[in-house]
Amino acid sequence: MSTDLTFTDDGVDVVYEGTEFQLEKDLIEEATGKGYRDVTDHEVLQIVAEEPDLDGEPVRIGDVL
Repeated sequence: MSTDLTFTDDGVDVVYEGTEFQLEKDLIEEATGKGYRDVTDHEVLQIVAEEPDLDGEPVRIGDVL
């Protein structure tokens, strides 16, 4: 199954193996030790999945927003 990420100013909406939830901005910053806009999609995937499929180049959340 795939993992879908939707980035917002407040955090990331996630659909992981059919389960929908939101990772709040503060939680992502705490988990990565970075400012929210400097975190990459690959880093978010590593928070969500045990063995994420990291295809392509990482993209900063700040570049998506």
